[in-house]
Amino acid sequence: MGSRQGTKRRWAMGLLVMAVVALPVGCGSSSSSETTAAESPPAFDEQAAYELVELQVEAGQRPAGSPQLRKLANQLVKLLPRGEFEPIPGEPQLRNIVGSIPGDKPAIVIGAHYDTLSKPKGFVGANNGAAGTAAVIEVAQALESAASPEGREIKFVLFDGEEPPGAIPETAAEFYRQGLRGSRAYVAAHPDETEAMILLDYVGHKGLKLTREESSTPWLWQRLVEASEKVGASRYFSNEKSGAILDDHAPFLRAGVPAIDLIDWRYPGQTLADGLDKISVQSLEAVGDTVAQLAAELRAE
Repeated sequence: MGSRQGTKRRWAMGLLVMAVVALPVGCGSSSSSETTAAESPPAFDEQAAYELVELQVEAGQRPAGSPQLRKLANQLVKLLPRGEFEPIPGEPQLRNIVGSIPGDKPAIVIGAHYDTLSKPKGFVGANNGAAGTAAVIEVAQALESAASPEGREIKFVLFDGEEPPGAIPETAAEFYRQGLRGSRAYVAAHPDETEAMILLDYVGHKGLKLTREESSTPWLWQRLVEASEKVGASRYFSNEKSGAILDDHAPFLRAGVPAIDLIDWRYPGQTLADGLDKISVQSLEAVGDTVAQLAAELRAE
């Protein structure tokens, strides 16, 4: 990401360089050097993630298919490793943004939706859309920087058309049929290509507390909680259950893919109150570090 790489990432990479330089002469190609590199944790850049939230909010309301969302998409696709667009059949104005770190298939998918509600007028979706998108992009950057040459493939998917054209609640059956257009299209286009799916939705606000959304796969959520403990972010995560929500992880679950939804449903994410002032750099950091840790572990298995 060039100049956008933050101080934490440079610090982590600096430690890695110092560790390698400190090896005895003749050990450059030894297993000790390889172990040092493999154990270097992904360095999520929370400040860069916050700036990406700002970038999206500045674009204004961004409903699926709108000119402002398509313009923004042209910027976002350049920020994902090997970023490219994938069409959504039957929706010519919609497109998913897909990046990847190559590896063994089936892949780990990390996703978020990048469109916003079309109503109420003026909705900018700082947390409901922008925060998850920013976190996915920065997790991708962190993992690409730390990735070993071998491991499972990781796909980073920014879903278009998560929000339905009308005001339909996520708990209604109609939401699945009229919303989730990007995730339904991705699952249909990539059958049997996903090992597990991690969805980031309401993840960037102050006072964040993530409980297990009821339909999320229990064992994968437990792995997430364990990853949060390893990176010192356990206070943001809980094994308590919250109600089931139709979200972009649902098409994966229906296809038999283990999937989890990181969403703090207490947050008022469908009102004009969802502005940049609600976003917390610390929350972004906690989620980014945890998801990067979990993804690195799953990649290595």
